[in-house]
Amino acid sequence: MTGFALGVDEEEWCGRLRALAAQRLRPLAEKGEPGRVNRPLLAALGEEGLLERVFVSGALELCLLRESLAYGCTEAETALALQGLGAYPVLRAGSPTQRERWLPGVRAGRLVAAFALSEPGAGSDAAALALSAERDGGGPGAAVGSGADGGGWRLTGEKRWISNAPEADFYTVFARTGEGPGARGITAFLVPADRPGLTGEALDMLSPHPIGSLSFDGVPVGPEDVLGEPGRGFRVAMDTLNLFRPSVGAFAVGMARAALDATLAHTAGRGAFGGVLADLQAVAHRVAEMATRTEAARLLVYAAAGAYDSGSPEVPRRAAMAKLLATETAQYVVDHAVQLHGAVALQRGHLLEHLYREVRAPRIYEGASEVQRTIIAKELYREVAAR
Repeated sequence: MTGFALGVDEEEWCGRLRALAAQRLRPLAEKGEPGRVNRPLLAALGEEGLLERVFVSGALELCLLRESLAYGCTEAETALALQGLGAYPVLRAGSPTQRERWLPGVRAGRLVAAFALSEPGAGSDAAALALSAERDGGGPGAAVGSGADGGGWRLTGEKRWISNAPEADFYTVFARTGEGPGARGITAFLVPADRPGLTGEALDMLSPHPIGSLSFDGVPVGPEDVLGEPGRGFRVAMDTLNLFRPSVGAFAVGMARAALDATLAHTAGRGAFGGVLADLQAVAHRVAEMATRTEAARLLVYAAAGAYDSGSPEVPRRAAMAKLLATETAQYVVDHAVQLHGAVALQRGHLLEHLYREVRAPRIYEGASEVQRTIIAKELYREVAAR
C-alpha cells in the first residue's frame, strides 16, 4: 500500500468482504434480536475465518476488515470487533493456559468475550476506576504457595456500559489492587461468567448491539486469573485500545462510505424541480463535502494503522486523531445523508435510519471525542518539551 491508495489485492479482498457482509452476514444479522448477542452471526464469522484474522492481522488489515464489514453489515462488524476487544488482552498478556483455554473458542465464534473497563463513575477517565480487588486467602483453585504470596482477591463493585454483557462467556476485567495510586494500582483479570458473585443485566441503549452492567459481589479470582502482572493492568488496557482505536475509525469510515454511496444513488435519480436533486448546486456541494471528509478520515485511519504496524512512538497521537476525525466525520456524513434523503430515511428498516442509530455511539466509547482531543494535545506538547 502507498500512502494514498490500496493495492489491487487489498481492494479485491475488501470487495469480497463487502459482498460477504451483504450476502451472508446481513441475513443472519436481521434474524437477531437487538440488544442480544447473535451467536449464529458469530459462528458464521468464525466459519469464514474472520475472527481468526482479528488475532493475526496488523492494525492496517484490521482496519480494512472492519471498514469493509461495516459497509455491508454493521452488526457483523461490531460482533467481530467486540470479540477482538474482549480477547486481545488474553492474547497479549495471558498465560499459555489462559490462551489455550479461551482463544480457540473465541476464534471459532463459540465463546463470547467482553472488555470490562468502564464504570458508573469511570468512563472516559479509565484510571479513576473503583472496582476493588481485596486480598483474599486464596483464589478459586489456587493452592497454598501459588502466585506471589499464595493468595487471591475478591472483586467488589460495578461495571457499566460493557458491550456483550451480560451474555459473554468471559470478561477481561480491570480492578484496583492498590499497588500504587491512579493507573499504577490496576490489575487485569480474566473472569469467567459463571464465577460465583458475578451477575449482570442488559441495558436498553440506542445502539443495537448488546450492552449491559455487571455486579461483582466478592467475586473470587486467583493468581491464575491475572492477565500480565498485578498492578500493570492499565498498560494491558491501553495496549488494547491503541490497537483498536484506529479501527473504530475504520468502522466509522465504513458507515460513512455506505451513507455516501446511498446518497449518490438517491440524488442522481430523485426527480426534483424539473431535474434531479444532483442538479441542484446546494445538493452537489454538500455531497462533495461529504465525500472529501470521508476520504480524509479514511487516509488518517490508514496512517494511524501504519504507525502502529511500524512501531512508531506516535501511535497514541495518531490513533486519537484517527478515531476523532473518523467518528465525527461519520456523524456528519450520515446526518447529511438523512437530510438529503428526506422522510424516507426516517423509516424503520431504512439503511440510513439504521446508520443514524449506529453512528452516534463511536464518538463516546473507547474514549470520547473530548478525550481524544486531550490525548492529541498532551502528545503535541510532550513533543515540544522533548525538543
